[in-house]
Amino acid sequence: MPGIVDTMTLGAAVGRAKVQCIFVHGRNQSPEEMEVAVIRHLSTPDIAFHLPRAGGKCWYHGLAVDPRSDATNAELAQSLADLAAIVRLVRALGQPVLLGGFSQGACLSLEHAFSGQDSADAVVAFTGCRVGVPGDARPDSLTEGLPVYLTAGRADPWIPLQAFADAAVALGQGGARLRADVFPARGHAVSLAEIAMLDAMLADLAAGRSPAMGAAR
Repeated sequence: MPGIVDTMTLGAAVGRAKVQCIFVHGRNQSPEEMEVAVIRHLSTPDIAFHLPRAGGKCWYHGLAVDPRSDATNAELAQSLADLAAIVRLVRALGQPVLLGGFSQGACLSLEHAFSGQDSADAVVAFTGCRVGVPGDARPDSLTEGLPVYLTAGRADPWIPLQAFADAAVALGQGGARLRADVFPARGHAVSLAEIAMLDAMLADLAAGRSPAMGAAR
């Protein structure tokens, strides 16, 4: 059953960190894979990382680009409720919070941002889009000015460019401070350029600044 079954904590001690970073894995992945692919390549000090684990290795069984079914809505609601609980928990510590994820984890992070509850200070969506299609009933309560970094691969097999573009439009209309990058030759993976952007955003938050999102591609 989707939803969070446990959370891996890495990096700085939670009570002493300058930033709390929640990073959500993709479909058929794990926190351990996110540690290898993303977290261990970051260099900003004093960051506490919270890596939730999905039951059954997925946050919902449907595809993000399919119309929302009753089953998808129910599974998504459970996963979002669990994610919101983690955001509330780390928010209570008093440090900035960055919410991010890859693939299905990026989609879940975006849906949390659009839910309007317990907003993070910045969102990173590596290969992400909205869940569902235009015309589906979806929340649209984005925090005005929220820094969001959204990426895609030109020929990614899971998140087509149109879904990425629709998410970018929704973020822009919702008032996000958006940077969006398309990587022509990247497969379904996280690139070093994306990791460098995440690192720069964490460094800005740790220094008490809103993320500039100015890292090079």
